[in-house]
Amino acid sequence: MAKVPSAVVAASGLVGGYGVARWTKKRPLGGAVLAVAGAAAAQQWRKQAGATAAGVLGAAYVAAFAGSHPLAKKIGAWPSVLGVAGAVALASWAVADRRA
Repeated sequence: MAKVPSAVVAASGLVGGYGVARWTKKRPLGGAVLAVAGAAAAQQWRKQAGATAAGVLGAAYVAAFAGSHPLAKKIGAWPSVLGVAGAVALASWAVADRRA
């Protein structure tokens, strides 16, 4: 079975977490999706690029989640979520996936 790149896992966590929270109207459920995907991505980051890189990418993941909220007020919710998910995916690929 082919391994899913950490960039896809991280971006899916951000998009999926928002989607689940929005469609179910249960923010904690969306947060659970966000957390599970973030933990899975962090494990991959650590294995592929080391603990320091995993810490930096984990911080970027959390910052993207937090930053999407004020950004959504300026450009809309979905464009904001997709934008930060793309940024995290790019960073993940550049730091971890490109090496694998």
